[in-house]
Amino acid sequence: MANPTDRLGRPLRDLRVSVTDRCNLRCPYCMPRELFGSEYRFIDRAELLSFEEIARVARVAASQGVRKVRLTGGEPLLRRELDVLVAMLAEIDGIEDVALTTNGTALAVHAEKLARAGLDRVTVSLDALDEDVFHSMSDTRFPLARVLEGIEAAQDAGLAPVKVNMVVRRGVNDHCVAAMAEHFRARSQVLRFIEYMDVGSSNGWRLDEVVPASEILATIGELWPLLRLAPAHDGEVATRWAYRDGAGEIGVIHSVSEPFCGGCARARLSADGKLFTCLFAERGNDLRELLRAGASDAQLAARLQLIWSSRADRYSELRAERARGVERGGTPPEPPKRLRTEHDVAAESLGRAAKIEMSYIGG
Repeated sequence: MANPTDRLGRPLRDLRVSVTDRCNLRCPYCMPRELFGSEYRFIDRAELLSFEEIARVARVAASQGVRKVRLTGGEPLLRRELDVLVAMLAEIDGIEDVALTTNGTALAVHAEKLARAGLDRVTVSLDALDEDVFHSMSDTRFPLARVLEGIEAAQDAGLAPVKVNMVVRRGVNDHCVAAMAEHFRARSQVLRFIEYMDVGSSNGWRLDEVVPASEILATIGELWPLLRLAPAHDGEVATRWAYRDGAGEIGVIHSVSEPFCGGCARARLSADGKLFTCLFAERGNDLRELLRAGASDAQLAARLQLIWSSRADRYSELRAERARGVERGGTPPEPPKRLRTEHDVAAESLGRAAKIEMSYIGG
């Protein structure tokens, strides 16, 4: 069976797997406490894909062209014995890269055994180095020092270079950009700045809170001149910039100001087995039902191929086209629409926001 391409000619190369929808932080742009409080019903354990089921999907996906698997959440290190899953994924023929995105709070404890299991890379979400801003951005009193210890532990374990992702939100932590750049300059880690995105519907996203990549680069470039680098590989989401004085590099993920839908080769698997073809997907496709109904690998591969070959997602590009239409004073195109899914129905019945949240689908 030939490796599929979607309706826009994009191949399937990356699989992002959410192993849990739970998290120990309550970052307002992802899991605001007023929605994800003590009464919130997370996915039941029996509804989660087992490690064997995840590995099976990854193995079949590898036969369809997937070369990279990234484990996400929620906070993936809340899933017990995650190193066991990492070892299973690392043994799959065709999978060349197994990575992890984490908030770093438990990374110091797990980094070495994850590396021994076969983890190749790790990305840590960190939105500020100022303790007060960090506590505000995470809506917890978790010690910032523990996250920094986790970054160093991952580096020491050979999960290098560690990438550090900072979501920049105007009026909240945009004043921390220069301090973050200064801290990670000349270190082994690669700092990446992410434009604040309209994922889900619980974070109260507003366009005027987006700090565009151009502004971030100007802020840093005034202090330390930058040089644009070529992409490290096809489909890379971040533009790369080197410090002209040789003190390493930074990245900027500009999904709002300069969408990169045209090169997107990612599918996302939720913790309960729904496959999404976009971070802003209209609907998820239930693979857990297929897995637990006794489907063969050939049947699972056929379903994956059908899902991907039907894909035409380009939400961020449509959002940008609409914004440009408004700026020109013309009639803007219709905004991207989302279809109601099983998750939407369940969320609505519980009084939750209907759109798929980033904590459910993975970032």
